[in-house]
Amino acid sequence: MPEPLRLDAEGYLVDPADWNEAVAEELAAREGIQLTEEHWSAIRFMRSWLDERQVAPDVRHVIKHLSQTFGADRNRLFELFPYGYVQQTCKIAGMRRPRSWSTG
Repeated sequence: MPEPLRLDAEGYLVDPADWNEAVAEELAAREGIQLTEEHWSAIRFMRSWLDERQVAPDVRHVIKHLSQTFGADRNRLFELFPYGYVQQTCKIAGMRRPRSWSTG
């Protein structure tokens, strides 16, 4: 039996090191999102950024990644994660809730 997810009061992972793709699937399901190739591309980009820089990427970097990878416009990230970058994207990618962020 898998261990229960350790989440804070807002539903973010307490420790980003607990993240794996099964955790992402569980967090996405809780948000009502079925992950597609585009979702996974954004999430994996964010995890790579976190591993390299020890901080969540600003939303503009994720939008640029989706644009370069899929030819998506800046609104595509918000179509994939309709409740927003911090509320859904960072949560599903296993980030701690950012203290401040740019909307892109």
